[in-house]
Amino acid sequence: MTTKAIYKQSFALFFAGILSAVALGGSVSVQAQTESQPSSPPKFTKFQPGKLKIQGNGNPFKPSRMRQSEKPTGGRRGIPDGIDDRIPMLSRDYPWSAIGRVQGTTTDAKSYHCTGTLIADDIVLTNSHCVIDPETHQLSKKILFLPNVINGEVSNERDIATVDQVIYGTDFTGDSTINQTHDWAIMKIDKPLGRKYGYLGWKSLPASALIKNKEKLFFVGYSGDFPNPDKKGYEFLTAGKGWTAGFQAGCSIVKEEDDVLFHDCDTAGGSSGGPIIGLIDGQPYIVALNNAEIKNTRTHQDVINLAVKVSFLDELAGSK
Repeated sequence: MTTKAIYKQSFALFFAGILSAVALGGSVSVQAQTESQPSSPPKFTKFQPGKLKIQGNGNPFKPSRMRQSEKPTGGRRGIPDGIDDRIPMLSRDYPWSAIGRVQGTTTDAKSYHCTGTLIADDIVLTNSHCVIDPETHQLSKKILFLPNVINGEVSNERDIATVDQVIYGTDFTGDSTINQTHDWAIMKIDKPLGRKYGYLGWKSLPASALIKNKEKLFFVGYSGDFPNPDKKGYEFLTAGKGWTAGFQAGCSIVKEEDDVLFHDCDTAGGSSGGPIIGLIDGQPYIVALNNAEIKNTRTHQDVINLAVKVSFLDELAGSK
């Protein structure tokens, strides 16, 4: 069987001079807000061990005035069918509030999106391939973070943040193993959104511990194939695919090979950078970072999904 790893950005065309971008599945008003902001390319820095540090200690934070809920549906539930176990993430409560849509523009004027998670006041975690094109090695011209997007809307348009700086793990000029294991990026945004929306912690757990806890993990991602507004129960999600995150409970890390984690969470383009979450002592921690899928190149069927270990965060935070 021939297989190939596929990185999961979700791309769309961007037309210069038009304020709204055309995204996979439709366009909404928040995109006009996105593209109308002044363009300011982020400062990119490749990670060098021991030379770069971020604020944060790996602990989650919930603002005192924000409610916390274990229900990502906010009281509403879709009716997924088949083997797709995702349901819409409709909650504005913590910890779901800390997850958002990464909206980027490439050097050749294409608009794309990924998923990102607040891990400190002004720091968002995502994948390297969400800030650098793995094939051309070009850096993104502009990157925005839209917190807690639901049906194409943020709770406050003034909270749409611009990425000022990026620390990335790989520029995809190395071998396939390096590209995979270092496919992470830390983005500094221009607003301390973590104070308002909260942020998730992280735990660098042994792969054996993750594998042992089968069907105990959660996944959230803005997949470009989800939700389908034509589906019964999803008719109210009119913004289109990729504009409401999909949530899945009960997925697993199934194995580890060469420092690469394999998982069975349901994903698609746009879910790159999505957090794989474990509840530890009742608190949400990122335990792995979704980044790619392996497909059978002959049948184009998904075989398994890949994730990046989060141990690099310990080093960046100075706790390792």
